[in-house]
Amino acid sequence: MSHCRLLSAALALTSVCGISMGQDQAAPQPAQEPVKETAPVNQPAPSGGQPVKGPEAKPGEAKPAEAKPSGEVPKEAKATEDPYVLGITVKDINGAEQKLEQYKGKVILIVNVASNCGFTPQYEGLQRLYDKRRDEGLVILGFPSNDFGAQEPGTNAEIKEYCTSKYGVSFPMFEKISVIGAQQHPLYKKLSGQPAPVGGDPNWNFTKFLVDRSGNVVARFNSRAVPDDTSEKISPESKAMADKIDELLKAKG
Repeated sequence: MSHCRLLSAALALTSVCGISMGQDQAAPQPAQEPVKETAPVNQPAPSGGQPVKGPEAKPGEAKPAEAKPSGEVPKEAKATEDPYVLGITVKDINGAEQKLEQYKGKVILIVNVASNCGFTPQYEGLQRLYDKRRDEGLVILGFPSNDFGAQEPGTNAEIKEYCTSKYGVSFPMFEKISVIGAQQHPLYKKLSGQPAPVGGDPNWNFTKFLVDRSGNVVARFNSRAVPDDTSEKISPESKAMADKIDELLKAKG
């Protein structure tokens, strides 16, 4: 009996040891969760559609410029040109230098002209206007230009021959110049530099600028429509321009 009890006890101990040994083995480690990426410092991840801000400047570095809010319109530069436009020397169509100040005291209509334009017949109206009002103090100054559609390709001599023989032009004509672009003549820089609605480059041939007796440019009449142009398109004998000329001729210089 003692031997049987000892054997039973030994078997029980072996069983218990086996269970203990199984429990002493290293248990498998649970799988690690993937590390979540975080946004860099000072760059929070987008939330709700908000843009990510750029990094702040390091010490000693300039701070990055911030973008202007959407829809903000930059302020336009204000025109600061003196309206006096007669302090300029030009060359007439024969090549002789002429000071525009010789016309001070008159009402002056400055027109950029061309020989091959749809508006070229306006030479007739300009000449009639000159014949009618010159004794009252109106003078018309024609400045040929090839800037629009290459519609004034001739030489000064050819232009003079054409406008005098075909249209009987007798008002002062000047040499061919650029009225827009990099080679813009100083006179047209002055005219274009005026505040709206007078200023701005001519938008086509036969754009007209009116100058009062004191030599200040005071009005503009376009000959051709452009998408953002709401001013009236004017022929030389239109009522709108005639009324303005009347007003200026009656004023004292």
